[in-house]
Amino acid sequence: MMQSLSTPEDRFKDLPNYPFDAHYLSMKDGLKMHYLDVGPAEAPVVLMLHGEPSWSFLYRKMIPVLVKNKFRCIAPDLIGFGKSDKPISLDDYSFRKHIDWVREAIEQLDLKDILLFCQDWGGLIGLRLLAEIPDRFSMAVASNTGLPTGNVEMPQAFLDWQEFSKNTPDFNIAKVIQMGCTETLSPEVLAAYDAPFPSQDYKAGARIFPSLVPTQESDPEAKNNQDAWTKLMTWDKPFLTAFGSKDPITKGAEKIFQAVIPGCKGQDHCLLEAGHFIQETHGVELAQIVSDFYTKNR
Repeated sequence: MMQSLSTPEDRFKDLPNYPFDAHYLSMKDGLKMHYLDVGPAEAPVVLMLHGEPSWSFLYRKMIPVLVKNKFRCIAPDLIGFGKSDKPISLDDYSFRKHIDWVREAIEQLDLKDILLFCQDWGGLIGLRLLAEIPDRFSMAVASNTGLPTGNVEMPQAFLDWQEFSKNTPDFNIAKVIQMGCTETLSPEVLAAYDAPFPSQDYKAGARIFPSLVPTQESDPEAKNNQDAWTKLMTWDKPFLTAFGSKDPITKGAEKIFQAVIPGCKGQDHCLLEAGHFIQETHGVELAQIVSDFYTKNR
């Protein structure tokens, strides 16, 4: 069994606007995955997948709006993040493992007719799951994300980010979040993003995530992403893009989805004046966009 750490619960006291009850799943490999489950059990499910290096706290502004609009919100903390267990070895993380962990959560909760909302690494994981278990999903919203296949040269800024995240002596989570936002975050909010990581020992998952992105065709997951794109190019269920116009990493990626995924046709795609962590600065607006998308296509 892999060695892991669990963040002490007192690290999560008095988080701003995060009053949600904690729920946990036991994974097959012995790890615990934390998730939020807010809203009526019989309501349509919105599965909200976060990315690097955030956690379900990122969705605290969207969840109340969606629940008010009669949705059930499921927001897991990926393994290595939030209140979920954190394997301490970089080698314990892989693209495939993250997909399998989220798939196991979906199956344990027996989620069906899912409206997927995915951002950053939540998209890399969620889009693969759309391709692998399409019958579980009814709609999808992609925000500031992509599905790299290794055959397109990545920006030098991203390659530098890979190197920095893995090797910097002090990986400052709050600083990374702030850099990806168009507004200045309060000290309380920044502290909440730091909360899951009491020390550098807890940050293996956050450090290795950028290095798991397939940037070369030789990457073991590059071919699997290519295969996923082949399936997504036949996805005719509703698919919406809601990107931030000020995100330098994913800017323009929404056009790829719109061009090749049949389900994008006729949808009200939007480009908000937001940076990378669009849920943090535009959460209320984004939640209403998701609600309107569902209403239009149900």
